[in-house]
Amino acid sequence: MAMPVAGVQMDVAFQQTAENLERMSAWLRQTAAAGARLTVFPECALSGYCFDSLAEAAPYAQTIPGPATEQMRAVCAEVGGYAIFGLLEAAGAAIFNAAVLVGPAGVIGSYRKVHLPWLGIDMFTTPGDRPFAVSQAGELRVGMNICYDAAFPEAARSLALLGADLIALPTNWPPGAECTAASVINARALENAVYFLAVNRVGVERGFEFIGRSKIVDPSGQTLAESSGRGEEAIYATIDPAKSRRKHIIRVPGKHEIDRFADRRPEMYGLLTEKSSGTFFTAEGDKKSDDRKRGS
Repeated sequence: MAMPVAGVQMDVAFQQTAENLERMSAWLRQTAAAGARLTVFPECALSGYCFDSLAEAAPYAQTIPGPATEQMRAVCAEVGGYAIFGLLEAAGAAIFNAAVLVGPAGVIGSYRKVHLPWLGIDMFTTPGDRPFAVSQAGELRVGMNICYDAAFPEAARSLALLGADLIALPTNWPPGAECTAASVINARALENAVYFLAVNRVGVERGFEFIGRSKIVDPSGQTLAESSGRGEEAIYATIDPAKSRRKHIIRVPGKHEIDRFADRRPEMYGLLTEKSSGTFFTAEGDKKSDDRKRGS
């Protein structure tokens, strides 16, 4: 059964969790009224992103389940829909950059960002420590990645192999990510034959201006909807799970057929599972170690 979905490209008030939660609740009511059954919000939509230390961020992290997921559950129950939003997850002594899927009955699934750039709160959070997973939102199988994860094709491929119909990508794209927004999202959808919903924030936070460019892409790599600029807005599309589950594409019977999964050669991909050496080469050709430290 087809499901209407929405992405909310919104500004986020730094360190104002109550305000952000109220604004997400209002947006969720608005998108549900427009027909969406699943609404996706940006990365760190609850807290903001540009923290200077883990100690500064800690007061704005929440558990999953927690107060924010409970409020969103109540709104989901009110409108009969589902929501995905980004937050900082407090888990013991660790803080993760996380996304959570909430429905009328509560938390359905959550994800901890696996790939962390040297930027904002990701300089201090703990890398995701759970396997990729797919959750059920009504009839829709949903997988979650966050922002920089989209730069690693293995992340989306893992979710597709687990049966995702839709990959939701809450993100905080700053300047420099224009090519990701323009091309990478479409490529991830095409190469995995899945729907892809990337939702960026807008506004300025501690000198970083976020670029918007949110979009929804279908399994053929075609853009179904995209934001019109760097302002707040909601974008909408309808997801047909039958299209994302049909991996065998017949273009000319007996002459031009592809199968994104059956045509894979996993036995040739062993290099992808080898651990990085942690070294890189400079422009001058010198070999150096990556000594960046996280968690301070």
